[in-house]
Amino acid sequence: MKKDIQIPKVTDVYVAVVNEFNKEHQTQDWNAYIINNKDVDLDTVLIATKGYSEDKITPVIRHTIKMLPARSYAKIEYLQEAVLKLNNEFKVTFFEGNTMYDKTYLFRKNTINKNALQTIPLMQEKGVLVK
Repeated sequence: MKKDIQIPKVTDVYVAVVNEFNKEHQTQDWNAYIINNKDVDLDTVLIATKGYSEDKITPVIRHTIKMLPARSYAKIEYLQEAVLKLNNEFKVTFFEGNTMYDKTYLFRKNTINKNALQTIPLMQEKGVLVK
């Protein structure tokens, strides 16, 4: 029974953590984004995030994006500096047409840092990307 379930592979949808200047607070902040690099819109994007290590775990935070247009991105959440020392997990579920997709994106502890910055697709900002 379980072996008969087809789980489609997620492609061209990424999670990135970007180091941005916050004009209001005059600080450099880390913000998580979801990126839809597909040519189709994504419907009902559900994102559950948490940080964890061997001895610490943050509460699960849930986000919903009703529709993420093709070739676009949306902010998920701000990440505090203390959370960057933890594994940061983003469980993403969405519909493309009538098909449901699901993928877990994991930023391992201490991998979100200024030494790991690269140009992020569509955003033209510097950040850390998980495909």
